Amino acid sequence: MKQVILSKSFAGTVLAASLLAALFAVPAFVSAQEKSADETNMEILRDKLKADKKLVVAANMSLTDVEAKAFWPIYEEYQTELGAVNTRLRKTIESYAEAYNTNTLTDEMAKKLIAEVSAVDESEVQMRKSYAAKLDKVLPGKKTARYLQIETKIRALVRYELAAEIPLVE
Repeated sequence: MKQVILSKSFAGTVLAASLLAALFAVPAFVSAQEKSADETNMEILRDKLKADKKLVVAANMSLTDVEAKAFWPIYEEYQTELGAVNTRLRKTIESYAEAYNTNTLTDEMAKKLIAEVSAVDESEVQMRKSYAAKLDKVLPGKKTARYLQIETKIRALVRYELAAEIPLVE
């Protein structure tokens, strides 16, 4: 029986992606007082999202015991590196938010932000290629592709939510 990717867990994934996007964008475009209150719960929310994401992946991978034993350590490494990519993206968004909120964005600053976003995207692509090779060593090709599809779908949801929250340059 063929399983549709994220079929049972899609609503949870959308919620998790929305919350993850909120971790990036919303704090950047709110006042300092609101930001302080948000930061109090940020770590708890991040932990919950990581656990939910792992459940979505587990529910959609259909791994054997042998595959799972090899896959999950690679998954954890990938999430750690993805966290570093997310941190770079968050810092870039925060830089833009600060300039946007203070109406101080210059052409030069905009060019630097574009370059950083492009560098973040490139590093994510290189990371995905690197991990595809690692996964190919421990999983059949279809399961490697399936995992990367799941990650790509989640990232697309996060990027969509980010785009909705971040105002256009004026």
